[in-house]
Amino acid sequence: MSVLVETPDRYGAYPRLSDAQIETLTARGERRRTQTDEVLIREGDAGYDFFVILAGKVANYEAHGTRDERLISVHGPRRFLGELSLFTGQTAFFTSVVAEPGDVLDVSADQMREAAVQDPGLGDLILRAYLIRRSILIGLGAGIRIIGSRFSPDIRRLREFAARNRLPYRWIDLENDRQAEELLRQLGVEPGRTPVVICPGGQVLRNPSNADLARVVGLPTPHMAEATCDLAIVGSGPAGLAAAVYGASEGLVTIALDAVATGGQAGTSSKIENYLGFPAGISGGELAERAVLQAEKFGASFNIPAEAKSLETREDGHVIRFADGSELTARAVLVATGARYRRLPVLNLEKYEKTNVYYAATTAEALMCRNDPVAVVGGGNSAGQATLFLSRYATQIRLIIRHEDLDRDMSRYLVDRILRLPNVEILRQAEVRELLGRDTLEGILVEDKQTGEHRIISARALFVFIGAEPCTGWLAGKIALDGHGFVLTGRDNGRGGSEGSALLETSQPGVFAAGDVRYGSIKRVASAVGEGAMAVRFVWEYLHKAGRAEMARTR
Repeated sequence: MSVLVETPDRYGAYPRLSDAQIETLTARGERRRTQTDEVLIREGDAGYDFFVILAGKVANYEAHGTRDERLISVHGPRRFLGELSLFTGQTAFFTSVVAEPGDVLDVSADQMREAAVQDPGLGDLILRAYLIRRSILIGLGAGIRIIGSRFSPDIRRLREFAARNRLPYRWIDLENDRQAEELLRQLGVEPGRTPVVICPGGQVLRNPSNADLARVVGLPTPHMAEATCDLAIVGSGPAGLAAAVYGASEGLVTIALDAVATGGQAGTSSKIENYLGFPAGISGGELAERAVLQAEKFGASFNIPAEAKSLETREDGHVIRFADGSELTARAVLVATGARYRRLPVLNLEKYEKTNVYYAATTAEALMCRNDPVAVVGGGNSAGQATLFLSRYATQIRLIIRHEDLDRDMSRYLVDRILRLPNVEILRQAEVRELLGRDTLEGILVEDKQTGEHRIISARALFVFIGAEPCTGWLAGKIALDGHGFVLTGRDNGRGGSEGSALLETSQPGVFAAGDVRYGSIKRVASAVGEGAMAVRFVWEYLHKAGRAEMARTR
């Protein structure tokens, strides 16, 4: 039997606890002996305990006990087990097995969280390690296995849902991966009946909805029928997440909801480099994860996916109805649904939009077009960040802008980096006229606006970042919107407001708006966070004036 070597610690993923930190945890846990091959955490289980290894070794495996078994990491004394799912309540994405007998400290998840609050240094150490471990799992393609064709819209939907929610997954390509056919044969599934999702623990889902997948992996999906809260936040981008943190910390019963994932448009950014306090930059996904954990620490609840369909005001509060037929009653509502990138008005967009046209540039999208030529349309920071990120995966990138000067709408630090990339060509004064290809996108017809000349460029994927449309269709006729659908607030809301809570309040008293969805907002992460925090102050003022503040405080 081979001796398992302990995995080196990199970037703080596998730190060792100090004597003082172990002592803090010992007061809340139980020390016990372990035996070889004992399973401490089983893949697919939810609500597992926090383990500190005191003596011996523990190995983490994916698909333990099957022919697909893969060793992920090995840990020895003073290290702790688990990853981000212990904080979030998701299922375990690997199995932890005792490789060498010894002793462990067994602490319940609740007791671990209390210890982390009591000792901020310990809490920061565990959280940082868990965030990095989640990133490692995503990079390894551990966790969920999604089997299907690259040409399937449902495959793209499932992959995007997993990526946006930072769920570790591996896509097994029906066309190019030999393992796909064998797996489908074992499952008794015909290729034409894909996609198939194999979840941690072995549960098989056939073309599940996003809600079904969320439920199985443990994403927060509380049932909302007849539920009531103080503050309902619709949309969980930076503005919504900030409001969730401040609302819950101020004692409001707070529920945040989103149709797809936390993070909003910012969550699709591979790296945000101009947000205060993160000099090395931070991905939108990690920023969202940190914010969710922070909000949950104060008692906020999240519901994903939950697509709002309508808003109605009654005497007892504001009622939000959802696509699944459930509804939520709230004393105050914050609209933070943000905006989505506009669609290109070009020929054949519908033909390729579900398979080859993207409105985000994360690892999920990048892997879909690895070693392919791609095109990026847009001249703002989102297009610049996407170009930088995709340059590490695509063979060639054409950045298409309608004007001459890349500096006009893009931050200088992005422009300087893009100009140094050898695999990026900038097409200035250009517009996309048509998408070309047979079954999949193969090229793009581009027109030079100055000369009228047409050119076909090779592209297997098109990334579009050309301005935003607010996500306010569910609010039509309920609150005042401008001609483009953005929410009118403050002096613009039609009620003559000027100061105080009217600043972010809509035409409907008790309904507020923050972030990109609001008319006149500054499209930056920092300003959205600021508006989300401000909104909670205005919510309190509204509840006080409406005679509901005492009710909120005593819940």
